[in-house]
Amino acid sequence: MKRIHPERVTLAKHPEVKETWLQDQIANDPGILGLGDLILKDKERIQPRAGRLDLLLQDPDNNRRYEVEIQLGKTDEAHIVRTIEYWDIERKRYPQYDHCAVIVAEDITSRFLNIISLFNGHIPLIAIQLNAYKIPGQEGLALIFTKILDELPLGLVDEDEELQEVTDREYWLNRGTKETVKMADQVLDIIKEFAPDIEFKYNKFYIGLAKNGQPNNFTIFRPRKKDLNVEIRLPQSDEIQQKIDESGIDDMGYLKKWGKYRFRLSKADIVDHHELLKEIMQMAYDNS
Repeated sequence: MKRIHPERVTLAKHPEVKETWLQDQIANDPGILGLGDLILKDKERIQPRAGRLDLLLQDPDNNRRYEVEIQLGKTDEAHIVRTIEYWDIERKRYPQYDHCAVIVAEDITSRFLNIISLFNGHIPLIAIQLNAYKIPGQEGLALIFTKILDELPLGLVDEDEELQEVTDREYWLNRGTKETVKMADQVLDIIKEFAPDIEFKYNKFYIGLAKNGQPNNFTIFRPRKKDLNVEIRLPQSDEIQQKIDESGIDDMGYLKKWGKYRFRLSKADIVDHHELLKEIMQMAYDNS
């Protein structure tokens, strides 16, 4: 078998390639970035008083969006600032989605990699380096995208972090959520039908569950003033999603990153969807 020698090409110096060409390649096939089976949500998205976002991509399986900024040649300060600014604008405009900033450049130097890494852990940020090659005897260019800085996960907002901020029932009642805490009591009654030894574990940011004093957060509760948000940790499945869709329950979307179903419940929902909630929570309990 003959070995070939592809020629490295710098797109910033290529006489026929512009940034818009690279945008089109990614827009037509977002999967080439290596971030999953993404779809194009928008291109050259106008930002209020801040220019245009190159690409907005979305994962169709969850509520995650990627704000992508592209630069031919070396990345620079303006590229980094622009990427973070567009990410910040989008997350504030659409807080119902999980947002991640993505920098794509041909040359991400060690200096700027160090700068970018300072933000990581505080800003979900991915840096992807692009290498272009010309294959002997072939027209066109081969594009290879390599993730050189991945998003640093902050960890689960769960017992590992928040048990240090244990509160009590009075803390939640005094937050103006008395009625929705009572709704959480009703959901706990459903849980006790299959797990009678489960009790509440009150934390600063959510109400979790415990068994024999040990955290078992297969379900957690976030009481709000008008409704109750419930998160159930369970692997995603088409069968469960179909039941949710058919029930008409207020589905807040599956958090793929954390492996959780999310619902916004009213008082009527707890009664009307008693069996569905019980089924899903019991599956989560058995899986915990």
